[in-house]
Amino acid sequence: MPKVGVACHFFYNIAEMKAELLAKYPDAKFAPDGVNYMDRGNYIDLFKDCDAILAAIRPIMDEEMLRALPNLKVLACCSAGLDHVDPAAFNKRGVKVGWHAGVNKEAVSEFTLGLILDVLRDISLSNGAIRAGKQWPMRGSAQLLRGKTVGIHGCGHIGQALVKLLQPFGCRILANDLRDFPDFYKQYGVTPVSAEELWAKSEILSIHLSKNSTTRGLYGASVLDKLRPGIILVNTARGGIVDDKALIPRLKSGKIAYAAFDVFDGEPNLDRELVTLPNMLATSHLAGLCEQSLIAMSRAGINGITDNWLPKPGVYPFD
Repeated sequence: MPKVGVACHFFYNIAEMKAELLAKYPDAKFAPDGVNYMDRGNYIDLFKDCDAILAAIRPIMDEEMLRALPNLKVLACCSAGLDHVDPAAFNKRGVKVGWHAGVNKEAVSEFTLGLILDVLRDISLSNGAIRAGKQWPMRGSAQLLRGKTVGIHGCGHIGQALVKLLQPFGCRILANDLRDFPDFYKQYGVTPVSAEELWAKSEILSIHLSKNSTTRGLYGASVLDKLRPGIILVNTARGGIVDDKALIPRLKSGKIAYAAFDVFDGEPNLDRELVTLPNMLATSHLAGLCEQSLIAMSRAGINGITDNWLPKPGVYPFD
């Protein structure tokens, strides 16, 4: 039986999942004072003798970390993405990854729809004004989602779940993805377009891309300037896909009417200038976190201890 280290906070906070893990791996190793999975030094000290680690999204698992964890054979990931995994380093050292795609797609897609409706209908704006004791706010600038052109950049598990949620609103849905999903597009009335057309025509643009070498910094100044004027930009994917610094002047000018982000580069350390702008709705990387999705991600991690594979750079999900 492998020696399992528990680096994912789900198992520290959800008694049901801790019990389920211990039923299979009774000697699983927990941090004595609660998990500190973002600290590389503590992580190494605690798990250097483990064969398998139940992992969250931090720390970044690169060549240096793998050298410091000489016994590691499997990283079982309790996460929606794998941007914390260096596939070249894992492949070189023969360390496998356990991971299940789309495990929290319902949670993220529902949250994304919530952000869109919040921005369109001034929900948080009104609540903030009331809490601040301001006069009853009546802006009259709210918009319906119905009939809007919604662009989805990345139409995999989460993007497709969002498409399904948008069906009752009669939106025109545009999508861009490296992969093609013709049957899905036909069934749900999605129009596949180039990235340039997506940027130019979307009134609301929701990012659902994986974070990798091709998408880091993709939404820099040059791409942000290609977006339709007055667009609402939503990011529930990963921080670092959008250049936060480049976003600030475009929000200030109104070129981008509103941004709703759940993820930021450098989180949990946030750019205060960005997140306090009146047309920025910021949340704390919680789109994928609800009771049902946490349990699903925990189980995916447990299953990943035995159901795993050797990563290959440039091959899905590392494309």
